[in-house]
Amino acid sequence: MRQKKKNEFLTEVELEFMSELWALGAGTVRDVLDRLAPERNLAYTSAATILRIMEQKEFVTSEKQGKTFVYKPALAKDAYQAKTLRDLSNKLFDGTPASMVARLVDDQGMSEEALAEIRALLDRRLTDNDG
Repeated sequence: MRQKKKNEFLTEVELEFMSELWALGAGTVRDVLDRLAPERNLAYTSAATILRIMEQKEFVTSEKQGKTFVYKPALAKDAYQAKTLRDLSNKLFDGTPASMVARLVDDQGMSEEALAEIRALLDRRLTDNDG
């Protein structure tokens, strides 16, 4: 029997939940549900199951407070972003971050303001490395 591979990345639904937990810092199933779009119309039991699965995957931790579980992110948002971008760079851009950035800035939909922000970030990073 094949051993199940541990999921290193969040599914789309899990990422939606995790984004709410990152914003909250910690929360109950009800707290997360209350922050989702009303048209999402997700049952409490479904949301509880999703959070339990996320805990099994070690993306969140929980602590029982009375009859309620309070969930907390087990990793910081910026750490998950960095991990996901590295994976994307490796899979889609042959491990060359410059290719990924080139694709991003070549996007015709990117505003001049966004491009100026990127330039400022690069300039700041280069200046910090020089000093």
